Amino acid sequence: MSNEHRVAVGLVERIGMDDSIIAYEPANGEKIKETTAIANHEVAIKMVLDKLVDAKVGVIKSLADITAVGHRVVHGAEKFSGSVLINDAVLAALEECIPLAPLHNPPNITGIKAMMHALPGVPNVGVFDTAFHASMPPESYIYALPYEWYEQNHVRRYGFHGTSHRFVSERAAEILGIAKDQFNCITCHMGNGSSFTAIKGGKSYDTSMGMTPLEGIVMGTRSGDIDAGIIKYMAENNGMSFADIDNALNKKSGLLGISGVSSDMRDVETAAKEGNARAKLAIDVLRHRSLQYIGAYAVELGRVDAIIFTGGIGENGIDFRGSVVEKLSALGIKLDAAANNVRGKEAVISTPDSPIKVMIVPTNEELVIARDTKEIVGK
Repeated sequence: MSNEHRVAVGLVERIGMDDSIIAYEPANGEKIKETTAIANHEVAIKMVLDKLVDAKVGVIKSLADITAVGHRVVHGAEKFSGSVLINDAVLAALEECIPLAPLHNPPNITGIKAMMHALPGVPNVGVFDTAFHASMPPESYIYALPYEWYEQNHVRRYGFHGTSHRFVSERAAEILGIAKDQFNCITCHMGNGSSFTAIKGGKSYDTSMGMTPLEGIVMGTRSGDIDAGIIKYMAENNGMSFADIDNALNKKSGLLGISGVSSDMRDVETAAKEGNARAKLAIDVLRHRSLQYIGAYAVELGRVDAIIFTGGIGENGIDFRGSVVEKLSALGIKLDAAANNVRGKEAVISTPDSPIKVMIVPTNEELVIARDTKEIVGK
């Protein structure tokens, strides 16, 4: 952490299946990918730690070299406005948040407990997707529903992708030489899951995802904003259960639902270029919704220093990104097509005379987790 150099990266997938996958790549070595049965998270964690200390491909001499562990946690509700050292009380609070994130918090908790068991005595830190958005004012997070729903059931906007929005906004302010507490920007995290955030004075002011990651702009398989009356209509007229509808909204909608091709923007763009009308429509709808949020947030902020693209689509979707920026002429923005012809690199893609800078800033959520972990354990 002295120079923030990444010494290894890895991923374990399909835990609990016979064809689980572990991928591992030390900074100065070749990527290793193995397919094997991994019964549970504890086994997965042990395999990860074994790779880190392996005589041939390891990057540390012993597990004693690990002085802290940082965890991404999706939902902290109103309980956490920042990263925290994890103890029994924090774990209990995370358990209480499960109804708000039933798909995400349980595996987050499982991973934390597995690491605590594997490295007893080593401090663990939780970094929350929702924490960056804790600065939103009530007018941004309160829904126009019976107020008791908020008081008794915690129904409100929470927002997600907080570590990404935080990282790219701080990095953009640094690039432009603007003090963080004076920086106004719109961050567009666009990938399979997407969210936009209005950041005022370096703090989240409004964001597109809501109580769950389903609200907001069109995503890979998620619908984004819809008329809530559709749920009742489909239940009564198509014989669908709430579980069926929830599954459709989360896993069968978005780019996949409209195009019928794929949830991956690259596949959708390829199909559109080959003449697939529904694939083209999916792209058009995504652009339309993106412009709606950018326009609304520009008005909310009053002054916008920069619009920042990040995430898989935001960093790599040259054609789509350019088509969005070209539509922002009402804000005086002009696209620099040559500067936009880049993938996965920091760049200013608006012309020098644009009153609002448009930027690409690759996100680094892991680095945010590492920095917070170091800071909290250091205290």
